[in-house]
Amino acid sequence: MLKASIFIVEDDPDISGLVRHHLESAGFSTRLFSTGSSVIREAEQRRPLLFILDVMVPGEDGLELCRQIRQSQPMETIPVIFLTARSSESDRIFGLELGADDYICKPFSPRELVARVKAVLRRYGPAISAGPICIGDIEIDPYAMTLTVRGRRHATTITEFRMLEYFVNHMGRVFTRDQLLDSVWGDSAFVTPRSVDVYVRRIREKIECDPKDPHYLQTVRGTGYRFVPNRNVASAD
Repeated sequence: MLKASIFIVEDDPDISGLVRHHLESAGFSTRLFSTGSSVIREAEQRRPLLFILDVMVPGEDGLELCRQIRQSQPMETIPVIFLTARSSESDRIFGLELGADDYICKPFSPRELVARVKAVLRRYGPAISAGPICIGDIEIDPYAMTLTVRGRRHATTITEFRMLEYFVNHMGRVFTRDQLLDSVWGDSAFVTPRSVDVYVRRIREKIECDPKDPHYLQTVRGTGYRFVPNRNVASAD
């Protein structure tokens, strides 16, 4: 069987060549695209290991590609990393809200890029579990990496799933943003605490009847977040 490749969508040949060189030196197979036009079609034919997307490429840009990946059931859980010159906080948050698992700004360190690819893929590995976990109207299957809420299956990114899984395995405990970064992202020291808020908001949109008045994933003002199985525990939202 052919080894799954990392799809690199980048129109600058110097940058794409640099990324390919360092990833292949680290043992990965790669596939280069200078435009976004054929990426989805080829990904449907041969499922990639991970996508690295530049935002500004000819054809379908990186943002549109990310939307399509997250809306496609065969590809919805494949990790996505943005590698882009758009470096403002609003651009970064927008990329994460679209469903990216990481956001790397140019100029970048190739060694850092490889480290962050490895960190994302570590979160992708299935957990060892006796079976699905049911809390109220939520069912989480750590092995299949599926989330079902009120009988409806919801697509999640790898990072969203791992964060929700961590909360569920530590119900009632309050975590600061830094603690969540250490536990969910591990040694990926490049992620900001603001990213935690983005993922919490995305998780709430999938598990809560009213994300603005959360039942399960609650804010503890001035501290962080906690997951509770019932509404008897007071929320600070």
